[in-house]
Amino acid sequence: MATQSQMLLDYLPKSEGLLPKWQLIVATMAVFNTIQNFATLKLTRRLYARVPSASITALQARTFAVWTLTSAVIRGYAAYNINNKTIYDMALLTYLIAFGHFTSEICFFRTAKINLAVLSPVIVSTASLIWMLKQYDFYVEL
Repeated sequence: MATQSQMLLDYLPKSEGLLPKWQLIVATMAVFNTIQNFATLKLTRRLYARVPSASITALQARTFAVWTLTSAVIRGYAAYNINNKTIYDMALLTYLIAFGHFTSEICFFRTAKINLAVLSPVIVSTASLIWMLKQYDFYVEL
């Protein structure tokens, strides 16, 4: 009889390498971030720390939650379909969009300041983007 840990391991992506598992981890974290954005403005206000907290609205947080959930779905699907070029490309683009968003909020719009709340998505998007670009030929079936 399988142990509980073995049963959990059975749900992990079966593709070779660590990238599919990373996609699943990032997707799972994004689901929790989605819930947080629907539930409270506290962490969203930490992210956009250079604007008055009153300007961070529930509507903005819910919009951010929907984008985050969309990214989570794409990345989760990529975790289990990492060899599919279309899905791989879509997941890669979610990281590019996230990188562009957070970089522009820090550098151009100046609504975010460099703190843990903004560094986390910048590091994850940058590392994931580089990793996916470097591993493209290994995973994608042309």
